[in-house]
Amino acid sequence: MSTPVISFQDYGFQYRAQAEPTLHHINLNIYPGEKVLIAGASGSGKSTLGNCINGLIPFAYPGESTGRLLVDGREADQSSIFDLSHIVGTVLQDTDGQFIGLTVGEDIAFAAENDCVPQDEMKQMVEQVSELVDIRHHLAYAPHELSGGQKQRVSLAGVMIEDVKVLLFDEPLANLDPAAGRTTIELIDQVHRKTNAAVLIIEHRLEDVLWRSMDRIVLMDEGKIVADLPVPQLLAGSLLREHGIREPLYLTALRYAGVAIDPSMHLEHVDSLLLAEEQKEKVRDWYRTGETAALGGNQAEELLKIEHLSFSYTPGAPILQNVNFTIHQGEMVSIVGRNGAGKSTLAKLICGFEQPVSGRIYMDGRDLAGDTIKERASRIGYVMQNPNQMISKPMIRDEVELALIQSGMPEEERGARVEETLKICGLYPFRNWPVSALSFGQKKRVTIASILVQRPRIIILDEPTAGQDYHHYTEIMEFLKSLNRQGYTILMITHDMHLMLEYTPRAIVFGEGKMLADTTAARVLNDPELVRAANLKETSLYSLSIACGIENPQRFTERFIGYERKEER
Repeated sequence: MSTPVISFQDYGFQYRAQAEPTLHHINLNIYPGEKVLIAGASGSGKSTLGNCINGLIPFAYPGESTGRLLVDGREADQSSIFDLSHIVGTVLQDTDGQFIGLTVGEDIAFAAENDCVPQDEMKQMVEQVSELVDIRHHLAYAPHELSGGQKQRVSLAGVMIEDVKVLLFDEPLANLDPAAGRTTIELIDQVHRKTNAAVLIIEHRLEDVLWRSMDRIVLMDEGKIVADLPVPQLLAGSLLREHGIREPLYLTALRYAGVAIDPSMHLEHVDSLLLAEEQKEKVRDWYRTGETAALGGNQAEELLKIEHLSFSYTPGAPILQNVNFTIHQGEMVSIVGRNGAGKSTLAKLICGFEQPVSGRIYMDGRDLAGDTIKERASRIGYVMQNPNQMISKPMIRDEVELALIQSGMPEEERGARVEETLKICGLYPFRNWPVSALSFGQKKRVTIASILVQRPRIIILDEPTAGQDYHHYTEIMEFLKSLNRQGYTILMITHDMHLMLEYTPRAIVFGEGKMLADTTAARVLNDPELVRAANLKETSLYSLSIACGIENPQRFTERFIGYERKEER
């Protein structure tokens, strides 16, 4: 067997600011050419593990370590972060925070410039890696002009120019639409096959990562490795569910149907799944004998109405074109579509951050055109996709309390409201922490809490579950569902197709600035033409139903949703 390129030997780490270690007795070897998924709930230590590998620990985040960590045979804590960057290339979750150059070409070339590579050689290197990740025709573009998927390619090219031995991806799918996420996984797989680099992926979206083969999954919990197993073996057991990770939907459906799950069934992906005829019959029986989810229309009073809405940032380049829909009081609706389809722009128009070129926005039958942003904010709460763009206070409690102070709420009532919201969002144990000590996902929860604490009539959330593990994802969504039951109207801009299926009976679909559909969530993902137009992807429930000979995939999906809701009760 070859020498590991990464070797943790009884390794532990404690941040200087923490009273207890974050990592305990880590023993893990990663070999050249391996593809490994590191999974675990928020706070499990997986990001800390990644930061040890790329040198951010201890050089950017100081603390005390025990045991040994060897990176390409070197003692990591005795190397510099500069030296480690030549071995480990890291693609961050927030690609915008990784860009340095004014153009794509400049950004890719940055590391080579630091190494004083001659210009002719550097230009050749940039062209080679940009060709490898299919971004060569965008070298003159500014990074902010690119889509989310294109930004991922630029970040990947920027670390590949070093010819690194390890490629580390920290939640690469968090901000991508489903089809772009699938393309990213395909890209990582292509790069892996063309190089001998070890690939490590830290990601919550397990099923999406498994779109392409992985050698094994390392499962972490409370700073320890609880499993290091080949993919089929881990999927067949219960460890994922026990440690807060959602298993692929097709496996959950098989379990509901009473099918015994075994590693020999090629569980890695729904398209590789091997089912005997009797197992398919079990799925068909379960489908025929159960109830579907109630997905009927809403008869409540009209709350928000969008009429002939159009918008463009520059003349002649429309972002939204003639959008029309109505939201009723108490609805919970998903807004879905490809990156750049205009979903977030729509939210900004509703909140008053931007003004439409044409069209009207009505609330309770009244035109909002004359209302200020502050006036709209008292009734419409907006949680942005990037939490760093919302947070203005250094301490968590102060950030959540800020809007209530500005509203003049009495201190006693304010304190009770803040504590209730912090508990619901899983932030109460951190209430006196600085925001800077939180992970991206935890910062997201702070921004959600800062809006929820105001109890607006309409809450618009842009990717509410991005960066959240299944436990916190469920906690936040169940809280939003409880608010919805109390009469709050909730709009969610999301790339998470399971969120759409499980929590929102209705979905509004956008593509290229136009509204493509306004229908049930189950119907959206069982319409191949609509899926392609909106850059979504069929769920594995669709593929499973086809494989089992079920003629109505939409009804099969509704059956699954209905069964899940019944199980939750």
